[in-house]
Amino acid sequence: MIWNRAIPHLALAAAFTLGGFAQGPPSYRPADLDQLVSRVALYPDPLLSNVLAAATYPDQIPDAARWADDHHYLTGDSLAAAISADQLPWDESVQALLPFPPVLDLMANDMNWTQSLGDAFLAQQGDVMDAVQRMRRRAYDYGYLRPNPEVQVVNGPYIEILPVNTGLWYVPYYDPLVVFAAPRPGFVIGGAIRFGYSVRLGPAFRPYGWGSNRFAWNSRTVYINNAPWRRTWNNRATYVHPNEPRGVVRPAPRPNEMRPGPAPRPNEVRPGPVPRPNEARPGVARPNEMRPAAPRPPERHQLEPRTPTERDAGRMSRPRVEDHRAPAGRSAPDRRGGRDEDRKK
Repeated sequence: MIWNRAIPHLALAAAFTLGGFAQGPPSYRPADLDQLVSRVALYPDPLLSNVLAAATYPDQIPDAARWADDHHYLTGDSLAAAISADQLPWDESVQALLPFPPVLDLMANDMNWTQSLGDAFLAQQGDVMDAVQRMRRRAYDYGYLRPNPEVQVVNGPYIEILPVNTGLWYVPYYDPLVVFAAPRPGFVIGGAIRFGYSVRLGPAFRPYGWGSNRFAWNSRTVYINNAPWRRTWNNRATYVHPNEPRGVVRPAPRPNEMRPGPAPRPNEVRPGPVPRPNEARPGVARPNEMRPAAPRPPERHQLEPRTPTERDAGRMSRPRVEDHRAPAGRSAPDRRGGRDEDRKK
């Protein structure tokens, strides 16, 4: 995970009309984008690509975070089967994060930040990628970001962060106020970025893009499930990403209901707007606002929320801890991380 203290919210530069509803995409300055991406800029490329895409569906994040928390004891094929069996209605980029409860926790615990990150990615995808590179360059130039047994750090025209073992994904912990600034005299930089919490993903998660999610930094393109991510501010109401995994069930809108993302109808006030910092507009909803998630089908699995010890391991990127036993026939990680059968191979 990363530093969990609240980063001050941005004085955002989104343009709004006097009529109340946004008529065009928001506009973020490079400094604003640097601050927005700082929490996740040092995530491995495939994980970061999913976080950015998933942030464009902020209304789905809280429910997905609860599901991931309740099913955290499932891994591998058992987790993939549970995702499919529950007919989850979320976008593939959100479902791809279900094996990572700490990441979804980060997003769900600060929805203003998550929605701003998603808005920026919808409106300025290339600029967001440039901001990631600027922050990585700072961490590298100051000596914090280096290859280690968990990740490769490729320092070329663009800095790539890739897993050493393509089936084992590490979630880093770091303090943005430390790693993106010059080290003070005598500070030991070696432990500033911690790669302790890991998730093992096998072939069962290839339909969700694991193994093909990536950045094409030179063309400022994100690939999700081996297809370019083309969701933008203008097409966010209608975009359906190619190559969605089997089991993604998109619910039809209720009568007179608008899907998440499109501009509101005249004189419509949607429930649950989340105002941006310094924006007090009672009754005015943001175009990409969050709404209460539709109820899921009846739960088919045992629910086991994480314990405080388990949460701390994920939040601080310490080796994974598992305090629950998986039901018979399902696998759960133990305190060393990974599944029993994986370690016996």
